[in-house]
Formats: sequence, structure tokens, C-alpha cells
Amino acid sequence: MLSLITEDFEIITREVDERSAEIEMENSGTPAALVSEGLALLKAKAVFDDLPEEEKKQVLVIGADTSVILDNEIFGKPGDKDEAVSMLTKLSGRTHTVATGVALITSENVKCFTEDTPVEFYGLDQFQKDLIERYCSGKEPYDKAGAYGIQGGGALLVKKIDGDFSNVVGLPVSRLAREMETMIY
Repeated sequence: MLSLITEDFEIITREVDERSAEIEMENSGTPAALVSEGLALLKAKAVFDDLPEEEKKQVLVIGADTSVILDNEIFGKPGDKDEAVSMLTKLSGRTHTVATGVALITSENVKCFTEDTPVEFYGLDQFQKDLIERYCSGKEPYDKAGAYGIQGGGALLVKKIDGDFSNVVGLPVSRLAREMETMIY
């Protein structure tokens, strides 16, 4: 998705204990809608801090994290089929928020923002129940917050979105392009 903004990038990851950080933020009273922003900063900082000093002066590091939130509860990645079915069932017939936190770090500046997109699922009729069961029998739900990917089979669960589609996929590219512009120039 980043290639929509620029072709000049490299993907670098560092291991961070997201779950512990998420629990710590929740326990300290961080609103669910801002937890992803904190995790994005944690990820970006881990990469930036590991760079050689000379390279730090020449790069913009981007970190991102996406959460699915319903009633101030964060729906992470499901651990198994039962958890995936439970999540998708709870989301059905309701509007939840997909919140993507983004952190931008340069040697001179740090900027964070969260993009929120409301997503409404179809109601929990027999078709939706059968669809959830079939969807959770595949591999797709298990590496995605909220147990669905709107860019894949999870799109069939969605009645409508109100906002940035790319945010629901996992990166708000339109806003990111604008924020990057302010960081670079």
C-alpha cells in the first residue's frame, strides 16, 4: 500500500511485545481508540533506535498498527476458530471502528495520528452465520485484527464503511501521504 505514495521504501521489522504494551496501555486508562497509536510508536521507535546514527539523519520511519474496536473493547487477532467466530458474531449487526495508529519518526521530529473508520456488518441472519462459519474455516481470519480482512473474503460480512477503505485494510494511505509531506518539507 505504501507504494501508492512512494517506491522508495524498505520494510524493516523489529520484535516488540505488542500484547504486553497493549495490556499496559489499557490498564493505564489509554482509550481503546489510541492504543494502536501507542503500538505504532513502539514499532517505529524500535526500528529507528536500531538504525546507525548517520542513517537516522536521512530516513523517515513509519510504524502502523490497526485495531478493531466495539464498545471500547479491542478485538485483536483470534487465537482459534471459536474465538474468530465469536468476534465476527459480536460484530454482526453492529457498527465498529477500525482505528489505525500511525507514527512517523525522523531525526528531528515525531508525529503520531489515528485514523478511524466506522464499519457496519450485516445482521446476524442465517446467511451471515453460515458465511462466518465458512470464512473461519479458512486461514484468512487468523492474522487480522477483528478476525476479518475487508480486502478478502471478509468483505462479504460488511454492509458499509464510512471513511477510508485503505484504513480498514491497514494503512490510511491518503492521510499518510499528507502527513509525510509535512514531515519531509
